[in-house]
Amino acid sequence: MPEFEVIVYSSTCCSYCEAVKSFLIENGIDFEERNASIHKEYFDELKKKKVYATPATYINGKLVLGFQEKKLRALLELDE
Repeated sequence: MPEFEVIVYSSTCCSYCEAVKSFLIENGIDFEERNASIHKEYFDELKKKKVYATPATYINGKLVLGFQEKKLRALLELDE
């Protein structure tokens, strides 16, 4: 299985954030979670990238905004 750097910027009480994290866990993908609600520095990182919504998932530097299963599968090279 190829190596992926996966970073999930999330917010507290965000159902789409939970969906992204559940999807990654179910598919055995390791990821780093950065909660922008709790840690201001993560919110500031997103702002610098002109991203104002969560979940914002970066897979090897490519952004997936929201919960887009098809796009996540493609970037993670998972079979449909």
